[in-house]
Amino acid sequence: MYPHLLSPITLGSVTLPNRVIMGSMHTGLEEAGDWGRVARFYGERAKGGVGLMVTGGMAPNLEGGVFPGAAGVFSGSDVANHRVVTDHVHGEGGRIAMQILHAGRYAYGRGCVSASAVKSPISPFVPVALDEAGIEKQISDIVTAAVRAQEAGYDGVEVMGSEGYFLNQFLVRHVNRREDRWGGSYENRMRLPVEVVRRVRAAVGADFIVIYRISLIDLVPDGSSWDEVATLARAVEAAGASVLNSGIGWHEARVPTIATSVPRAAFAWLTARLRGEVGIPVIASNRINTPEVAEGILAGGQADMVSMARPFLADAGFVRKAREGRAAEIAPCIACNQACLDHTFSGRMTSCLVNPAACHEAEFDAVSVIRKRVAVVGAGPAGLACAVKAAELGHTVVLFEKGAIGGQLNLARKVPGKEEFDALVAWYGVMLARVEVRMVEATVADLAGFDEVVIATGVLPRPVATPGVERALSYVDVLNSAPVGRRVAVIGAGGIGFDVAEFLTQAGPSAALDVAAWRREWGVGDPLDVAGGLVTAQAVPAAREVWLLQRKAEKPGRGLGKTTGWIHRAALQARGVKMWGGVSYERITDAGLVIVRDGVSALLAVDTVVLCAGQVPERSLADALGGRCHVIGGADVAAELDAKRAIDQGTRLALTF
Repeated sequence: MYPHLLSPITLGSVTLPNRVIMGSMHTGLEEAGDWGRVARFYGERAKGGVGLMVTGGMAPNLEGGVFPGAAGVFSGSDVANHRVVTDHVHGEGGRIAMQILHAGRYAYGRGCVSASAVKSPISPFVPVALDEAGIEKQISDIVTAAVRAQEAGYDGVEVMGSEGYFLNQFLVRHVNRREDRWGGSYENRMRLPVEVVRRVRAAVGADFIVIYRISLIDLVPDGSSWDEVATLARAVEAAGASVLNSGIGWHEARVPTIATSVPRAAFAWLTARLRGEVGIPVIASNRINTPEVAEGILAGGQADMVSMARPFLADAGFVRKAREGRAAEIAPCIACNQACLDHTFSGRMTSCLVNPAACHEAEFDAVSVIRKRVAVVGAGPAGLACAVKAAELGHTVVLFEKGAIGGQLNLARKVPGKEEFDALVAWYGVMLARVEVRMVEATVADLAGFDEVVIATGVLPRPVATPGVERALSYVDVLNSAPVGRRVAVIGAGGIGFDVAEFLTQAGPSAALDVAAWRREWGVGDPLDVAGGLVTAQAVPAAREVWLLQRKAEKPGRGLGKTTGWIHRAALQARGVKMWGGVSYERITDAGLVIVRDGVSALLAVDTVVLCAGQVPERSLADALGGRCHVIGGADVAAELDAKRAIDQGTRLALTF
């Protein structure tokens, strides 16, 4: 069914059963110190059929750790801990490589080091510019880490040379201001990564897999040109790399590279070009999340392998299901970042909005259950998660829904840049095969005779007491295509307010579905033409003039996702949306919205006012049942449209029946 994706490939002396790599992700598991739990996480993915996994980045030394206490292979005890993981993975028939990640100036600590003392915009610490002895220490420590990985039973290592980390920092004038043999000409600037690969290969022998993660487009000023990228690729190949993995963008880049608004396979064109420069296999990465997309890249000759990371959080059995002709049952990664990267950069354990069992596998183990009759009312994310899990456990489940399957997800999927939610709603539709679905409004009488009753009736827009509010529309009205004027005031600048502003200003097709349009909108050029690949972004004229307002006297959008909030703010700024905090609302009139800002009352002359002022639980049925039920999701706590919490809560509840 996927002949290219599922065909074997040999790297060094290792033959992999398919062309799929589970890319590196920092989960926080290793730092937790429960190595059985780490082994369980990777073992589930090995059991699911992935050809090769790459661990989260392991520090080669203390100064190279992404943060204080970051995991690494510093001693014999670390080797023993990692052996627990590799033994389990091999027992499940899998293969695994350890990523060696030296953060350089991205390391969050005063002891961070780099090519030059140039501070990163995403860290408060100025790095120490390494001298010759310091550079030699870093090389030696990386080589030692590779040797320890081999001792720990790993099948290979990935040397992290992209995303703006240590080796990448030496490559570009953006950071490297040196005038010695490690700086100046490109031959000098690439000396460090080439020497690292050469010495790693010499230390581990000919048969061990050595992946080099190479930055194909830096997306920062004074980044690498394509000629430099190709020169490095050939030098790294000659130094002994087995395979080249595509790295896209630095962490400090102001261009999104993996968020849901980025088109699928948006950077495969660069991997295709790299493939023509070298004789070793190359791996495509970034926004590849279905077997069809992956197969298309391979069939089109754009890569020899594909790397998918977050899709294996969403579904450990991705490859197995594809091989068995069950691709429709693969839980989709929607690239939301909410439980993975947002957790990582907040110091929390990684999980997945779609699959809360990711990195928490033992908490979701099925137990022996007494088969029950379960009624679930409401087919939003909480109700769907509960119904699907309960049916999977063998309960007889009836799902009541008066509207449409998906609930508030059906609103989210209408927002430009959130088209991936279509796949999530479709997946739930497939997974409901074991559930009896009744498309009716449930009554108390309908729920009689069930052993367990779950109320997941969601939320209603919060009532607003502003005089003239009857002239306004709710966000539900707008996202369901109610007529809206050319000048719009949006009351409420939380996640829903931003989504509505995005929806209202979108002119023409969504750029998330068109790579060329997306590149123009974000200023992604070609490193063949401009070093680093940055060009002037071409703003798309907005469909409407929009004011996004909030009562809090702070910058709108502060409560958005940690790794995606800046994307939403930048997109709306490019469309000319006025984002104002510290606004109070006096009244809505036929002439517009009367506001008070900075102590001054003024008429905002708009055609339409849209209310995005929060939600309240819809608990009428729960109240009528007098507490003889479980209440989950928005009906329990109305907090924005929190699908992550809703799916987690619904899944965990099903395990208790």
